[in-house]
Amino acid sequence: MLAGLILVLVAGGLLAWPAERYAANAPRWIALSALLLDAALLVPYFAGGFPEAGVWLDEVRWRWIPRFGIGFHLGVDGVSLLLIALTVFLGFVAVAVSWTEIRERSGFFHFNLLWTLAGVLGVFLALDLFLFFVFWEIMIVPMYFLIALWGHENRAYAAIKFFLFTQVSGLLMLLALVVMVVIHYRDSGVYTFDYFELLETHFDVNTALWLMLGFFIAFTVKLPGVPFHTWLPDAHTQAPTGGSVILAGVMLKTGAYGLLRFVIPFFPEVVADFSPVAMGLGVAGILYGGMLAFAQSDMKRLVAYSSVSHMGFVLVGLYAWNGLALQGVVITLLAHGISSAALFAVAGALQERIHTRDMNAMGGLWTNLPRMAAVALFFSVAALGMPGLGNFVGEFLVLLGAYRVDAPMTVAAALGLIIAPVYSLILMQRAFHGKSLAIGPIRDFGIRELAVMGLLMAATVWIGLYPQSMLDVSEAWLKNSLKGWGDSVAQQAYSQPWNEGRVSGRAL
Repeated sequence: MLAGLILVLVAGGLLAWPAERYAANAPRWIALSALLLDAALLVPYFAGGFPEAGVWLDEVRWRWIPRFGIGFHLGVDGVSLLLIALTVFLGFVAVAVSWTEIRERSGFFHFNLLWTLAGVLGVFLALDLFLFFVFWEIMIVPMYFLIALWGHENRAYAAIKFFLFTQVSGLLMLLALVVMVVIHYRDSGVYTFDYFELLETHFDVNTALWLMLGFFIAFTVKLPGVPFHTWLPDAHTQAPTGGSVILAGVMLKTGAYGLLRFVIPFFPEVVADFSPVAMGLGVAGILYGGMLAFAQSDMKRLVAYSSVSHMGFVLVGLYAWNGLALQGVVITLLAHGISSAALFAVAGALQERIHTRDMNAMGGLWTNLPRMAAVALFFSVAALGMPGLGNFVGEFLVLLGAYRVDAPMTVAAALGLIIAPVYSLILMQRAFHGKSLAIGPIRDFGIRELAVMGLLMAATVWIGLYPQSMLDVSEAWLKNSLKGWGDSVAQQAYSQPWNEGRVSGRAL
């Protein structure tokens, strides 16, 4: 069934590509059907309950290239299940918001959209590191085409920048991965890319540090974290609306997933010493992203920089690595995926109607677009961390967890909660309030768009009012992840000097 989740999207993409020859909307319906089938495949995992003991809900292991120890090994636990569900959900949103925007080569557009989603699912499922790298590359290439072919005025520059950043960082990860496999072969005489076998590999401290940095840079580029974030505003600004929804809602989460699945478990002691640096980068991202968001006049760039700020909370929570912080990370990943996707959908809908993203050319739109304005206000207050909505729960838990390990760093991170209302309300004030500009009659949100936004709003309220339903799914992963860590990664860093001996990974 796990392989089926990926194959359905791959097959859907192959069917959608030529389907536009027969009917204009055929690729859209094929894409929706493939996503609906994927959603149906996920139902048994949620309906079956989540055992307190044991982490993995399902696992598939097939031989692929046994000579080099490469296998087709997939597995799903609570945290990957939540991210897969988010991916499928936002896949529906991406297709729906692109319904009238994409008028040319819609078959190839939906092929790339579905293959991007298939690559993302593969990243969340792969337990063989060679397979993980393959899926990592698969999700990048179709996203490049989405930006380059259906993007806006500077799409070529943005697509190349996105490709270069993600490819170069991916090569660093591949180099680190190959060195890990070689060291494992030297110690055991066996070539393997299997996640669980590589967890048992022993590295000396210096080697572990360099390997950790290779993975850390690759995943922090995708997160994105400061100072590796510069590709994101250009990619978001130039991408079509569906591409922005997938980029912000799903692809950024693959960076966080890589950190929690690979970097911290593989190199625990080195990560412990590195955690003050990583948390510092997270705090820098919160403040720097927030300040730059405030300075933007392009609506999409504002939302993009706000994502840099929100992902800073994720980086802080991951390297605090205690129960509260990790719960906050899980909720933030879900809540930010939904709220940022909605804000990009609003920005894309505005650009489709008035052909600009410049908020200086807007103003007074609430009168003409009351439904769209109400939706934008809801997700603006969600993004700023309004109590009762998902973002508040996630970031509050991250700060509670981080405070236990580094109070000054937490105080600095909390300043992001002050900056967020400023840039969120600036968006509303410039675009929807003030003097109305003479830009003629504009079509407000219709039934299709309201239905999509209604689902996103319901999900945000659900996460905000009943986060326990999400935490129950990831509870087994959380408990197992914290085994042997003491209170947190960061506290190990402050209490232990550099370990001059050999270090080893710890199984999740």
